[in-house]
Amino acid sequence: MRPYSIDLRERVVSSVASGRSCRATAVLFGVSVASVVKWSQRFRMTGSAAPKRMGTKHTPRLASQREWLLRRIADKGVTLRQLVAELADRRVRVSYGAVWLFFRREGISFQTGGPARRRAGPSRRRPAARKVESTPSEA
Repeated sequence: MRPYSIDLRERVVSSVASGRSCRATAVLFGVSVASVVKWSQRFRMTGSAAPKRMGTKHTPRLASQREWLLRRIADKGVTLRQLVAELADRRVRVSYGAVWLFFRREGISFQTGGPARRRAGPSRRRPAARKVESTPSEA
């Protein structure tokens, strides 16, 4: 979603400044009455009807903990859930997702690829499964 053009905003504000009502201006330019009122108020307060910046710039909450987190993750075997708990002990309240996003931005992934991720084979106590070709067919 984009803001309306500055040209349209200026024409709307000048229409209201020339004496036309906000409702009549809204109908004339095909915008909402609320937009006409807000643009006119902004023009009176700031001298411009230009839109404000869209979105916000968030400072990552974990930026101050970066060095500690990178040292801590160098120790193998630590999980993200453990890091969230340790951060809470350090009086930094963050979610699991915030910690995950921090490491994603740092280019660090947590794919294990260890024995837990391998395909399960037959148990040691059971014989291996027979191949499909060697099973008797039903009549």
